[in-house]
Amino acid sequence: MSAVGFIGLGDQGAPMARAVGGGYDLHVWARRPESLRALDTTEFTVAESVATLAGAVDVLLLCLRDDDDILDLLEHHRLLDGLRPGSVVANHGTGDPGVNEMIARRFAAHGVAYLDAPVSGGGPGARARTLTTFVGGDRAAYERCEPIFATFSRTVVHMGAVGTGQLTKLLNNSMTMSNLKNAADMLRVAEQLGVDISALVQAISVSSGASFVLGALNTEITPDVAPHLQSLMRKDIEHFADAVRARGADPGELRERGLAGADGLVEAVAIVAGRPAAAR
Repeated sequence: MSAVGFIGLGDQGAPMARAVGGGYDLHVWARRPESLRALDTTEFTVAESVATLAGAVDVLLLCLRDDDDILDLLEHHRLLDGLRPGSVVANHGTGDPGVNEMIARRFAAHGVAYLDAPVSGGGPGARARTLTTFVGGDRAAYERCEPIFATFSRTVVHMGAVGTGQLTKLLNNSMTMSNLKNAADMLRVAEQLGVDISALVQAISVSSGASFVLGALNTEITPDVAPHLQSLMRKDIEHFADAVRARGADPGELRERGLAGADGLVEAVAIVAGRPAAAR
């Protein structure tokens, strides 16, 4: 049985790690010991340091907030000191394609393969083991890791070289936020018309106007988390725009609609939740 390491036991990472632990020898490291409680009854081995964890595993999965967290592991936690030549590191967080290409070169210099493998579906998808994983990197390393990714994913797709996984995730996010703009505009008009919003969302969610983000309003995206997600969406769409410009293309309309969608999130959730305009 392959030994698989995991760092990043957050709302999304913890259920991913639990899924991996069901079929592999799971090793984990956490900054805060209380994070380990999220693994419930999953069997795992705790490493006392990042370097110790890296030296004990064949594949290391990272589910961190952004690229800076990976750089922190490299600069301040001796990650490269522990990794054995021939091992694989997979980054499941969302980041910049160019930065991930740079990180891959650092690992390659030590004989370690790197996959950028961001996921779509959030915490609910991780808990249901229905994430979509977009993977960029060496094909052989991908094939080696695909069964591991499949423990928490409904779909795993190899997109090409390192960086293409992140690029695909950013394109996906731009579509999600553009769809959010459509949903927010429609909900405002429906509210003005006095339409039953709950019935409307139920009907459209199984019709040709359906979208993932419409169904997520007031279910996965609740009024209490919407402001936080709104700030993350704004960050993600600018991340997308920067990556597109760096490759000589124009993010133009997609960026504008994505920002408008993010700006409308809090109001859209409030409309679906039935909160009066005065309370928004």
